[in-house]
Amino acid sequence: DGRHWWCQGYSEPGAGSDLAAVKTTAVRDGDHYVVNGQKTWTTLGQHANMIFCLVRTDREAKPQEGISFLLIDMASPGVEVRPIITLEGDHEINEVFFTDVRVPVANRVGEEHKGWTCAKYLLTYERTNIAGVGLSMAALQRVKQLAAQRTRNGQPLLQDPQFAARLARVEIDLANMQTTNLRVIAAVAGGGAPGAESSMLKICGTEIRQELSALLRRAMGPEARLMPDDANAQALDTGPGFAASAAAQYFNNRKLSIFGGSNEIQKNIISKMILGL
Repeated sequence: DGRHWWCQGYSEPGAGSDLAAVKTTAVRDGDHYVVNGQKTWTTLGQHANMIFCLVRTDREAKPQEGISFLLIDMASPGVEVRPIITLEGDHEINEVFFTDVRVPVANRVGEEHKGWTCAKYLLTYERTNIAGVGLSMAALQRVKQLAAQRTRNGQPLLQDPQFAARLARVEIDLANMQTTNLRVIAAVAGGGAPGAESSMLKICGTEIRQELSALLRRAMGPEARLMPDDANAQALDTGPGFAASAAAQYFNNRKLSIFGGSNEIQKNIISKMILGL
């Protein structure tokens, strides 16, 4: 019902693609853990009232075996949120610092030192979602509509051979990914769970979304320029209201192939799970 807004506390300055290298510690003190450390790239953490975190509860164990999964109230004393302003100028992500934050042991999910299992399970669903099939289908229709209206050399951009070829390629890739996504959903509905398929969807989906934002920006041409503020945008008459956001979306979408586990890491996961390499 909207009373709770959760954010995710996985990545750290030295633990992004190598997530098992998390250094944020949680030391047991009676019925509480005392948490110290830092998380980064915390999306919309400035709005959240709860954060689910990977914390190290055993510094002597192997990396994946010494991690626990904690639920932390963002209003707890010792929690500090600092903004990170992204390339297009938005406050979307944050750093979160924990200084002697007391978290009830009852807020641990699963067994102590077994949080890596929870994280892996959640990440398969996150990566399936990051593919963004619905977002890409909507973006494809917008690009098609714009390309039919915009002209180049006196003819619709949709008839430009280079632009049309790129658009056709991404439409084919999207249709293939949609089918794969439906297969994964059907398997989950039948009691399964996403495996290497989630990594495939994450790679293909993010590349498709990036290509569509690039095509949208190309279709808008000079009207897609980033404006420092509304006054400048109005003074330069940038065209349709959504035109200025095309460049911002393009820059923001650079992150898609990095978050949720970089695409390079996803290729490693596929190699291990399917090819046994």
